[in-house]
Amino acid sequence: MALQLSLSNPPSLRSNSASNSALSIASSSSSSLSPSPSRPLKSVKIAGRAPRSGLGAVRCGVDTAVPAIGQVTEVDKDSFWPIVGSAGAKTVVLDMYTQWCGPCKVMAPKFRELSEKYSDVIFLKLDCNQENKPLAKELGIRVVPTFKILKDNKIVKEVTGAKFDDLVMAIETVRTS
Repeated sequence: MALQLSLSNPPSLRSNSASNSALSIASSSSSSLSPSPSRPLKSVKIAGRAPRSGLGAVRCGVDTAVPAIGQVTEVDKDSFWPIVGSAGAKTVVLDMYTQWCGPCKVMAPKFRELSEKYSDVIFLKLDCNQENKPLAKELGIRVVPTFKILKDNKIVKEVTGAKFDDLVMAIETVRTS
């Protein structure tokens, strides 16, 4: 197994500042199941920046508050409200989860499928860790997973627990209202 070290700036964040750099360590092997060498396997926290998210989500910071359509965008306490504000009248669905939650892990691929199905809806996810605790508290989370559906900067529906059918029904209701 070989290690590959790369220092990179995402295209949307390129500047002369070194603070926007991200250091990633990738592994390459002959196994067909391993990711390509350019895909980070592990992220390293540098200069107070949060580590990059895992596969299946786009990491969004306050300086890049543009969610990806057809994908789930990972947000934090700093980027959540700017994205919701820029969504206007669009429906926003927030998945509030934790890394250790079994039902959250079951819902994650289903949530990703919904993001591909509803191109007119913005899908976000928030890791309710210590760093994001103020936002989680502000949004009134009591259990994980919790799905908050917002429209016009307001929470209009909530689904608690791994209730996929209830989530789909809530999204449909808000989209058509």
